[in-house]
Amino acid sequence: MKSSIQRTFKKSLAIGTIILAAVAVFGQAPADQSAGSDSSNAPAASPATPSERSIRADDPFVIGNDDILAISVWNETQLSKQVTVRSDGKISLPLIGDIQAAGRTPSLLEMEISDRLKNFITNPQVAVIVQEIHSLKFNVLGEVTKPGTYPLTTGTTVVDAIAAAGGLKDFAKKKGIYVLRQNPSGGEYRFTFNYEEFVKGKNTKQNIVLKSHDTVVVP
Repeated sequence: MKSSIQRTFKKSLAIGTIILAAVAVFGQAPADQSAGSDSSNAPAASPATPSERSIRADDPFVIGNDDILAISVWNETQLSKQVTVRSDGKISLPLIGDIQAAGRTPSLLEMEISDRLKNFITNPQVAVIVQEIHSLKFNVLGEVTKPGTYPLTTGTTVVDAIAAAGGLKDFAKKKGIYVLRQNPSGGEYRFTFNYEEFVKGKNTKQNIVLKSHDTVVVP
């Protein structure tokens, strides 16, 4: 009798263990499934490209002299053309004549052209695309092999500018190089650059990225 009771007790205990294990497994499944569902439905965050990081909505490109623009008027092939911004900052277009382009963003120029064309065309759709940028330039003066004016590309630094100008001459004062930058409110900023420190890996932050119309002076 005693052994029979023990067998029954052990059997009940085994069944209870199985039930508890099943409850634990099935009880966790909905939580795991829910977590999987959330991760699969959540939109993947795409990293910003270099161009997306460098182009800000509050700092758009401003058209300048010598830039080449493609002016497109929808369904009006005779009015669509490629133009170069003249030294006076203007371009010439059919029907509307001269219009100021330099100092404006492409979107502002689109609006101006559209407004003027309304006298001749119903609901004109205008697109302005900057095909070639020639207005962004920097200068290198002093003790370099080829002093002059050079086109500015994205990310050009002081060292890049010196290299573009053919490098330093033998008697250049490598510790006394500086960059002049015009202040929009008047005057100018002056940034020092110690070439000897830079080539030794010291104070690398002084190798700043140039802006349009910066002048690198090598005494």
